Amino acid sequence: MEKKLEFYLEDTKETVSFYVLEETRINNINYLLVTESDEDDAEAYILKDLADAEDAQALYEIVEDDEELNLVGKIFAELLDEDVELQ
Repeated sequence: MEKKLEFYLEDTKETVSFYVLEETRINNINYLLVTESDEDDAEAYILKDLADAEDAQALYEIVEDDEELNLVGKIFAELLDEDVELQ
């Protein structure tokens, strides 16, 4: 699944682009596995959608909680059938 999405950062008023490597839904929460580059050794991040179900747009934040990061990272590793090192 490798598509490129642009995200607007409200605090810096900048737009950043990420390649979406995979997505999943856990406990009614959408997660994206993204990277800033399409190169093999690029850093990967997990984004979590914080928007309410009735919201028209998603509101993503980088997952920083170690327990959540490990859990979701394992699921992405299984989906991709490879090791994923998350930053």
